[in-house]
Amino acid sequence: MAERFPWQAAMAFGFAVMRLSPQEFWAMTPRELAAAMRAFGHGVHAPPERGSFEEMMGRFPDG
Repeated sequence: MAERFPWQAAMAFGFAVMRLSPQEFWAMTPRELAAAMRAFGHGVHAPPERGSFEEMMGRFPDG
């Protein structure tokens, strides 16, 4: 089974380290966020797989 994307750590990094607004954070793709985390020297995990991402999108649709 693939490792789950660390959303709690990603949100903490985006909001506390990068000081992104929620709109800026959620506009980023997982790959963009991973690149930003690497640039700041933070370890990252693989982005979610397609099925996991589609499930998340179904649970949390854009308004």
